[in-house]
Amino acid sequence: MPINILMPALSPTMEKGNLAKWLKKEGDKIKAGDVIAEIETDKATMEFEAADEGTLGKILVPEGTQDVAINQPIAVLLAEGEKADAAATAAPAAKAAPAVALGAPSPQPSSSRGEGAVAPAGPAAPKPASAPTPAAAAVPSPQRGEGQGEGAPRSTNGSGGRTFASPLARRLAKEAGIDVSRVQGSGPHGRVVKSDIDAAKSGKVPLAAPVAGAAAAAKAPIAPSMSDAQVMKLFEDGEYDVVPHDNVRKIIARRLVEAKTTIPHFYLTVDTEIDALMQLRAEINAASPVTDGKPKWKVSVNDLVIKALAMALMRVPDANVTWTEAGMLRHKRADVGVAVSIPGGLITPVVRHADTKTISQISIEMKDLAARARNRKLAPQEYQGGTTAVSNLGMFGIKDFAAVINPPHATILAVGAGIETPVVREGKVEVRTIMTCTLSTDHRAVDGALGAQLLGAFRELIEKPAGMLA
Repeated sequence: MPINILMPALSPTMEKGNLAKWLKKEGDKIKAGDVIAEIETDKATMEFEAADEGTLGKILVPEGTQDVAINQPIAVLLAEGEKADAAATAAPAAKAAPAVALGAPSPQPSSSRGEGAVAPAGPAAPKPASAPTPAAAAVPSPQRGEGQGEGAPRSTNGSGGRTFASPLARRLAKEAGIDVSRVQGSGPHGRVVKSDIDAAKSGKVPLAAPVAGAAAAAKAPIAPSMSDAQVMKLFEDGEYDVVPHDNVRKIIARRLVEAKTTIPHFYLTVDTEIDALMQLRAEINAASPVTDGKPKWKVSVNDLVIKALAMALMRVPDANVTWTEAGMLRHKRADVGVAVSIPGGLITPVVRHADTKTISQISIEMKDLAARARNRKLAPQEYQGGTTAVSNLGMFGIKDFAAVINPPHATILAVGAGIETPVVREGKVEVRTIMTCTLSTDHRAVDGALGAQLLGAFRELIEKPAGMLA
């Protein structure tokens, strides 16, 4: 019976892809491992290899088609003896397949070899003798697995230090006389793809020094995640409740995966003395006008942190940036996002022009943004964009932590609690209120020295807060 060739998921976050080119035509014989098409994802152009053999009976999605959903049939493979007119029966069967229910085995991201991408057309369809078993089809090949973004180390087989590369990349490297093991891959798990060879040929990216033997082997690929069903089998029935994810939690999860797998995080930590800051805060609050028995503003330490970080970015403009492949975006103002906890997750409303607003203005605006964020009443323009962010867990007694960068930001500041701490000053022990802050940076845009400059400017404003009133 005809077998559907499905649009593969070539990255953990891929939902759609472009079918750039068919490398086989209808009627061509196909063997397992043959490259049959080129698929464009949001990160790279990758070759799609057949997992089974047969004849390409019908192409359902022509080359050049944009935004093809994963698991959508793109072609039909015929087994030996089947006729081309049978191919038309495969597509309707695939479309009629029911959606995966919560708790059922979820489709796994297919590897570039196509494991899991070719499936029988109907639930009772017999598999050809050479077709993969369901267990094998559900698990991507570990050597070609997905899950890491650009900048990940080259994957190896754990024994010989072999570099993994797409067949197209290997062919282009051979034609150009380039040792593919010296090319830093930007594909999933550091896999070398076509764009890496093009960059090496142009000289834009230097080749790594030659290495040999197992000592040069990089980390082994991360094993694919278990399916929902596999996880649930670890626990007894009736001992847990399934709480479906809402859209906010799904978006948060996707963004966190994107951040940790595509952004090379670098961390810098500094202790700041905030006794003068606390004194300034008390004076600002004491000066607040009172209306109907309520003060117009009540400034928090977090409001002062927002102001200090915004001004620090303006003092160190090279750190007030966003990384893009086309070039660095250097911002002319400081828009600071602030992490706000909401039921089921968090959201980051943005204080625009925080560098030019007064501390009391920031306080009033943040109170309004936080209240509407918790009620999910923010407009998209109120939580999208920004040039940096602040995450403060000091009110929970957390001393220090490192936050995950929120794309497209290049930095995020994690703020801990102010804790009375003995410090030595001119040979004498004094008690000071110390607040620990950790700056996470996108090392592509803000390296260690630049991050240190930004954190130094921030510390100066926190410890000499009168500078924020100038």
